[in-house]
Order: sequence, then structure tokens, then C-alpha cells
Amino acid sequence: MAEETEISQIGEFGLINRLTENLPIYNKSTIKGVGDDAAVIDPGSGMRTLVTTDMLLEGVHFDLTYVPLKHLGYKAAVVNFSDIYAMNGTPRQITVSLGLSTRFTVEHMQELYSGIRLACEIYGVDLVGGDTCASRSGLVISITCIGEAGASDVVLRNTAKDTDLICVSGDLGAAYMGLQLLEREKIAGAGNKDFQPDFAGKEYIVERQLKPEARRDIIQILKNESIKPTSMIDVSDGLSSELMHLCKESGTGCRIYEDRIPIDYQTALMAEELNMNLVTAALNGGEDYELLFTVPLVEHDKVSAIEGIRVIGHMTKPELGLALISRDGNELPLKAQGWNAFQ
Repeated sequence: MAEETEISQIGEFGLINRLTENLPIYNKSTIKGVGDDAAVIDPGSGMRTLVTTDMLLEGVHFDLTYVPLKHLGYKAAVVNFSDIYAMNGTPRQITVSLGLSTRFTVEHMQELYSGIRLACEIYGVDLVGGDTCASRSGLVISITCIGEAGASDVVLRNTAKDTDLICVSGDLGAAYMGLQLLEREKIAGAGNKDFQPDFAGKEYIVERQLKPEARRDIIQILKNESIKPTSMIDVSDGLSSELMHLCKESGTGCRIYEDRIPIDYQTALMAEELNMNLVTAALNGGEDYELLFTVPLVEHDKVSAIEGIRVIGHMTKPELGLALISRDGNELPLKAQGWNAFQ
């Protein structure tokens, strides 16, 4: 009998690659299948339909000790919207499926749905269906989001060129540091009903963890400036991991610069308090839901002038590999150390 492989050995994306390798396409309407932020389907109307799905499991992706159900519902919806924006599209509908253990009441679920409803209201998305069933392992949330984009507007991960600039929106590492703060306060307050967590001066990083936003604004700004990214992905698993996806799919290498990685002051402060490496948090923390994208070199001046976007490096020939250039000029190989649900 052949030796069996633990899923943790190859990780989430290794598993996906193993299961979907050489997967045949039977329908001409399937433009892009597995391997991007969303599938791309041609409904025959000149537009493209985008479909993505995401699952959140209690004890793996969230801890209800410190995550309010309304925030959880909001986040569960928004992270799916983010995948559609990462395809340069617009989210239009979602379906919501839930697995519920017996400890949850109707009122609990109304609170969860109040967050989902709020996200749909803010982003103009319709909740059109779903499913509910019993669960023996707490709360399970699975959301499928359907979006659309013009046929010529869709941006994939595999179309970057080796001279393109690498850009990122917002700042990185905040959500991860918010998680560390929440975990610290959870431990400090264990067994003490009167404990009050201390988030003073760190509200931003807590919000980045509990209530992230999808970068619809960045997509609109790029359109207004007539800049179409050559590749794009949202930063859910960490900058390093996402950049490696772009490079692998596009067949490129890359160079990013430590001193160009955007980091908020509260993130830096929290890293110092916890004696953690700030750059490691920014590279590998994940859950920032910022947009990582590439643009042609000729767009340098235009994209550099946009507030909220930072040019952090450039693509290279694939044989040059993937590297981070440190502040002192050393070249360090990038490693995928971001979120892995199977570890």
C-alpha cells in the first residue's frame, strides 16, 4: 500500500492543486476555473459572471469568545466581496449556508444576519438564497458570491509581465496584530467575569480584524485613472503567499522592498509590545483584504500619485526568483508563511 500524505504536509493550495490538476472543462462558457480569486463564466451577454465561495468554521477561522456575531456576519460577507473586487468586478448577489449546533438560538442567528444584511446594504449586494443544516462542531458559515465584470475588464492572476510594478493598497499586518491583541486580552480575562479588555489606542487594529472592508474604492479609483492592473489578488493569506501566487501563475520572479511596505503606527506599536518582528507580521499575517496588483512600468508616475496605493517593488524574470530587499540592501528569499488552515 502506498504511503499516505497528510494534508498539512502540502497545505491548502497544495491540496487544491492535487485535487484539480488537469481538471477538464466541458463548457465553452467556462472562461476561467480553479486557480483565481473567482471563476469566470461567459453568459453570452458580453459581460462576465464571477463566482467565488468561502467557508468559515468556528474554532478555525473565528473565536466567538471575542468575535460578536454581527461583526462575524459582516466579515463573512465582505471577504467574499473582496474576491470579486480582486477580479476587477462588482459583487451583485450572495447565498448564505449555515451549519448550526444546538447552542445557537434564533436570536443568535438574527444577530449574525444583521451583520450580513448591513454588508449587503453598504456594498449594494442582494442576498438571494442559501441553506441551513445541523452541525456537530459549532458554527459553520459558507457564502457564495456572484459578481460581474465587462469581458475586457476582468483581471486574472496570470497576466503580469516581468517588468510590471507591484502595488498594494492600504497597509499590512494590522489585522494580524489585532488578532494578537484579542487573543492576549482573552487569556488575560479567562475566568474573570468582570474583566474589561483594554483596546485603548489600538482600536484601528481591532477593527481591521473584526470588521474588515473590501477595497471597492481602489477599484473605482483605478478605473477613474484609466489604469487596468495586469494581475491582481486580495491579501487574505499574507503578502508573501499572495505574491507567490501572482508570480507562479504569471511565470515571473519579483523584488519587493522592506522600506516600501505600508504599515500603520498601531500595528508597529503592537508588534513592539509583543516583541514580534513587524515585517514578518506584514508579510505573513493575512486577513488585511487589501488589493495586491501589478501595473505596467509606464504607469509609475500615475499610480504613485494615488493616495492609498504604494508601489512596493517590481516583477522580474522567473530565473531571478522571489526576494525581499531589506533596509540594509540584503536580498532575502520570500517564503509562503501565511495562513494555512491545515496546520
